[in-house]
Amino acid sequence: MLERSPLAPKRFPRIPEIAGVELAGRHVGLKPAKGVKDLMVARLAPGTTVAGTFTTSRCPSAPVDWCKKILSGGKARAIVVNSGNANAFTGNAGDLVVDETVKAAAKLIGCPRNQVYVASTGVIGEPVPPDYIAKSLPRMVKDLKSKSWQRAAEAIMTTDTFSKGAVRTAKIGNTEVTLAGITKGSGMIAPDMATMLSFVFTDAKIPARTLQSILKSAVDKSYNCITVDSDTSTSDTVLLCATGKGKRHLAVSSARDAHLKDFRRAVEELLIDLATQVVRDGEGAQKLVTIDVTGAMSAQSARKVGLAVANSPLVKTAVAGEDANWGRVVMAVGKAGEPADRDKLSIAMGGVQITANGQVLEDYVEAPVAEHMKGQNVHFHIDLGLGRGKARVWTCDLTHGYITINADYRS
Repeated sequence: MLERSPLAPKRFPRIPEIAGVELAGRHVGLKPAKGVKDLMVARLAPGTTVAGTFTTSRCPSAPVDWCKKILSGGKARAIVVNSGNANAFTGNAGDLVVDETVKAAAKLIGCPRNQVYVASTGVIGEPVPPDYIAKSLPRMVKDLKSKSWQRAAEAIMTTDTFSKGAVRTAKIGNTEVTLAGITKGSGMIAPDMATMLSFVFTDAKIPARTLQSILKSAVDKSYNCITVDSDTSTSDTVLLCATGKGKRHLAVSSARDAHLKDFRRAVEELLIDLATQVVRDGEGAQKLVTIDVTGAMSAQSARKVGLAVANSPLVKTAVAGEDANWGRVVMAVGKAGEPADRDKLSIAMGGVQITANGQVLEDYVEAPVAEHMKGQNVHFHIDLGLGRGKARVWTCDLTHGYITINADYRS
């Protein structure tokens, strides 16, 4: 059992019932450790719409292939997620596992197969029998409850040291709706979507195409702005489901509807909350690093610069060593491949300005920055001085704990 991350929240949030959502999470023997939850099922009300984003890895898992195949249908009645085995790089055996899982879940829930979504996380390249998951589904269905959020979150963990959940409310017109979600992730984290999974639910009534537009925008500002180790998983999946079983609200026809503004805000906030919890649980992490990039030629360029800094082993080890080595930030900006001008670059750490227009300030004193680096929350601000593009990204430090966890992962 891994020691709980020092950056973890004090407790799992209190998440209320979402009308039309039932969850179960329990140990069924997919992981060898006794009592460790390893299978999660969500049952959704008829008519639930769904949106999704997935890994862009050229070696995706069999579950990712299945979900991408059925997403155009826009409906979801069930989500089945196992931990302990990624069902990736498993050839035809992996497809058989998905097929048997979907078939069994569809029969138990009473829905078409193309409304059953699946996801897997764990070790890559280990084939398992076709009924590996399917045989456990009957007892899972018996456990379905409306408030089993933490049990579900625990069931999808791998090297995570804490279960991750979040909740928000929003107004559509004058009607309040609720959103809640769970996520998992600790290592192999550099989502490019659109071993990171996220499942979000709302009681609002939103058409699938509109939901997809909202999700894509929110993912770009959350999951696509985090990194632990620069490695994109074969299994990255984010699903957003709208049951339509909450209070009746103004009809929604487009993501641009004025009365959807607060809902879009809530989705983005919720995903940022979940995504940063993943970074807080980065393997071996002792510090959360927030990087703000401004003055870029575009928002996309700003994000690329931010991620270049966030992914730099030299920057991350400097943070771990509490070394105010701003020169490593300069290096990472320069290698990003985005427009940058050495003579316009400004850098601040912990709110202390270090450089401006390509030069160290004459009155710069390192002591306050060195003190800032000793804290659990480290902040960098990089201004490129070129345009109006900006982005915020999150990462963690790189410690020996990361090596220990990954060296022992399969043992």
